[in-house]
Amino acid sequence: MTNRRTEPTRNPPTETKTRNYGPLERTRMKTVGTLSFESTAEASEAYESVGPAAQTVVREVARAMEFDRDEYGERVTGEVVETARDALFASLLEVSVGSREAFEEWRESYDGEVTVTGHENVDNVVWHAGPAGDAVAATFQNEEDAAVATLRRQAFGRLYRDLV
Repeated sequence: MTNRRTEPTRNPPTETKTRNYGPLERTRMKTVGTLSFESTAEASEAYESVGPAAQTVVREVARAMEFDRDEYGERVTGEVVETARDALFASLLEVSVGSREAFEEWRESYDGEVTVTGHENVDNVVWHAGPAGDAVAATFQNEEDAAVATLRRQAFGRLYRDLV
């Protein structure tokens, strides 16, 4: 066995998907997720489109849990599949993540109502604007992933549940 010394490979830096928000380019902001909508019809169509995926996920989870046919029929109800669809849809929503300054600039240019949760004296905000002229936002200090996940659930509950 020969010991060869190799130079570590350097991976190119990764880039975060960002949208061009004009003056916000000067402030720290990015977007995560894939679903954003111009209309309630688009949102309803997207919600319907994740139904088959939600059903597949539920079926595969039940299989992994070794449900037999009777247990599957008894425990996997339409409500279970609908809950999976809600969670899947929410997890795909596009969310903006940025500094307090980036959020305030966006908010000044937004024409709809914005519901903000969290503490006003923290540095970061996540937000999502729905297709019906309302938006939700939540402040956070350090836990970006948790803030994004929480905001997506809030967005579904406040902005989409009654639309889709």
